Amino acid sequence: MRAFTYERASSVEAAAKAAASNPEAKFIAGGTNLLDLMKLEIETPTHLIDVNDLGLDKIEPTQEGGLRIGALVRNTDLAAHKTVRRDYGLLSRALLAGASGQLRNKASTAGNLLQRTRCPYFYDTNQPCNKRQPGSGCSAIGGFSRQHAVVGTSEACIATNPSDMAIAMRALDAVVETVKGDGSRRAIPIADFHRLPGDTPYIETVLEAGEIITAVVLPPPIGGRQIYRKVRDRASYAFALVSVGAVIQPNGTGRIAVGGVAHKPWRVEAAEAELPTGVRAATGVLLADARPTEQNRFKVELVERTLAAVISEARG
Repeated sequence: MRAFTYERASSVEAAAKAAASNPEAKFIAGGTNLLDLMKLEIETPTHLIDVNDLGLDKIEPTQEGGLRIGALVRNTDLAAHKTVRRDYGLLSRALLAGASGQLRNKASTAGNLLQRTRCPYFYDTNQPCNKRQPGSGCSAIGGFSRQHAVVGTSEACIATNPSDMAIAMRALDAVVETVKGDGSRRAIPIADFHRLPGDTPYIETVLEAGEIITAVVLPPPIGGRQIYRKVRDRASYAFALVSVGAVIQPNGTGRIAVGGVAHKPWRVEAAEAELPTGVRAATGVLLADARPTEQNRFKVELVERTLAAVISEARG
């Protein structure tokens, strides 16, 4: 690990300002992803800004009837919160499907949204990777690609987003609240928060330099049967081959977000309109632009099968 300096931020505005003034600075909360990347010299910040003392660890109701989740709320606390379990069961189930209990005890809400891909070529510094070293190439294209994306890909990257929580947030139409380096604030719909790779796969979100997440806001509960189903190679501590987060209403309509298939949580509202027609029709719209490799072509059928299982469970 390379040498770095360290500070404890005294306020959200101070943290954002400090990060904006130093392009090689990083925020640190739980550190469950960042510290591993620093040890491998994939991330090499020269300065760490500890944000754990900023009081962003509350879960509070909003005036609109929704829920504001502080950026520093730990995944364990969020999954166990009585309001989350009662009104946003999809979120609780998605969190419990991710990582181990020990990691959930440390991982924060904002950090979960910002975690980086688990593509093995990204983690292997001996291999070209446009996400790690822009312009070097994508080793997964033409390499081992069983775990990789089938839709929303580009010639520069076919990595997937690893977050289970983000799938639930996308289905629930969450909004990400932030503070910029100049002190201004904005609210970013989760649909717009993560980027597709395009020619710049190393730019993974729409956050600007120094911009810090302060909370994630959920709209009022929408009811329905909320299900998270994760298909993986082993029963625990594994990332999804395919996951489906769904909110299914009694009349058969609903919302669907899919993980393990794209660079961001994948939701296509036009596919949801096809749910009453059937799972095959919905999947056809959901993955209409899929470009799988020979090794991950099975994911297209696996999405359909997993969605069918979710719909069957929702119908009892």
